Amino acid sequence: MNLIEIGHVVGARRVELGLTQVQLAHLSGLSRQTLVGLENGTLSDLGINRVGHVMAVLGLDSAKPDTQARRKKRGLWMAAKTASVSYAHELAPEVLEQVLASGDVSPSFAPHLTHLLDEAPVPTVVMAVEEAAAHAHLPPRQVWRNVAKLAEALSVHRRTLWT
Repeated sequence: MNLIEIGHVVGARRVELGLTQVQLAHLSGLSRQTLVGLENGTLSDLGINRVGHVMAVLGLDSAKPDTQARRKKRGLWMAAKTASVSYAHELAPEVLEQVLASGDVSPSFAPHLTHLLDEAPVPTVVMAVEEAAAHAHLPPRQVWRNVAKLAEALSVHRRTLWT
């Protein structure tokens, strides 16, 4: 698969996840201009590591960009486990789904969400958002707005990453 084809797959997946170009560029460490060039097929080279990182954020396999392997993973479960790693009281995937879908977190789970948004790998959070949106029958963009709201309310260190 060439860079033009990858760019088209990246653009379609970004829209499917409800991310703007600015958000995806920020999450993947690219400039918006570079991401636009990738999606439009006007880039002549990006580098395998940078392409791989964008694809990882979107949950695309690198051999043939698709989401087959991603669908087998349990994003909410992985994110809930990551959020709970330092706490005696565990955040259940169902509770995390509700938090992401509503944008509201109870005080007892605020530290878990802070840890998740500050420490979890970006692809893990993207998986959780995608899964929460699907389960709650919400557009992913709405869940991303909730993530930004939570990041701001919890004053997470990486809050600019989620806006």
